[in-house]
Amino acid sequence: MAVSTGSENRRGLEFSAGAFTGAIGDTITVLPLVIGLALLTEISLPHVLLAFGAFQLVWGVVYGLPVSVEPMKALAALAIAGALTYAELALAGLILGAVLLAVGAAGVLAAVERWIGEPVVRGVQFAVGLLLIETGVDLAISELWLAAASAAIVLAFVALGAREASGLVVLAVAFAIALWSTGLPTPQWPGQPPTPAYGEAVTRATLEGTLAQLAMTVGNAALATSLLFADRFDAEVSPDALSVSMGTTNLLAIPAGGIPMCHGCDGVAGKHAFGARTGGANVVAGIGYLAGAFVLTGALVAAFPLAMLGVLLVLVGISLGTSVMQSSMLWLSVAIGIASLLVNLGVAFLAGVVVYLLVRRSRRGV
Repeated sequence: MAVSTGSENRRGLEFSAGAFTGAIGDTITVLPLVIGLALLTEISLPHVLLAFGAFQLVWGVVYGLPVSVEPMKALAALAIAGALTYAELALAGLILGAVLLAVGAAGVLAAVERWIGEPVVRGVQFAVGLLLIETGVDLAISELWLAAASAAIVLAFVALGAREASGLVVLAVAFAIALWSTGLPTPQWPGQPPTPAYGEAVTRATLEGTLAQLAMTVGNAALATSLLFADRFDAEVSPDALSVSMGTTNLLAIPAGGIPMCHGCDGVAGKHAFGARTGGANVVAGIGYLAGAFVLTGALVAAFPLAMLGVLLVLVGISLGTSVMQSSMLWLSVAIGIASLLVNLGVAFLAGVVVYLLVRRSRRGV
């Protein structure tokens, strides 16, 4: 089955002021998660930024739209929380890359979504939000005064009606503190990408993380993103096309040192809210990530204040977790989130799917 990217109604790239402001639209969630992974796991930040930069450029040009390129949040949250090793994170991304490419190319993404169910997707989002909040609070208490100062910045911007900008301001202040500690970094060549120990990553944790992320990716980064392009940009981009591009991204990026990535709808909404209207925003963001790969050194990242990272993760968690209120089965979505904290995300996801299918069957009177 042929998969269209929507290029037949693609607009040209524009580099107006909206392209530059829109370029930061999905960095609100990208950078806190990427910095968290760099501080708490074995990923190579320069190689991750190179991957983000390359695929911001690629998909911005291919789609001609401000498509998001952001971390797969369920896997990132599990890795930040210590539930996945770097090798497990990478292997899960490769598996998802192959699945998304196959499902998208076959044109059967909608069928997969029907089996998973919207309440389960919302439940996984809620679970990931709770996990990020829990991890963020643990980091924030390491330096309460710094966390309190960061929270005060957030509250001030919320009071001014600029809630979306609050995270970026905290991020900028944190980088300023790190720069004050280390001085201006000397540009460095990233070198060879790390090689994960894939043989040690064939674990239950990898499988559970993969399944949970699949639910989020199908619902939040394929179907929802396709609808958002139609609503906000009057553009037709099929969920299957998005699935193919996400699969391709991960199969190419992860062996080069990248992390699992997706086209999350929240990143598209963020870019739109900040003024992006074409893929020009992706070109600007891509150049920024590529430049960052050569200057964000290990010493600079190590000096990033953990307490401020904690506040940023809490902000991302709240933004993600509040989507549960849109669930058509709120009780089930909340139960999945709570079960993920009490047991683990993979078990909560599988139990949620079973309950959803049973409820759907009973309502149909079968």
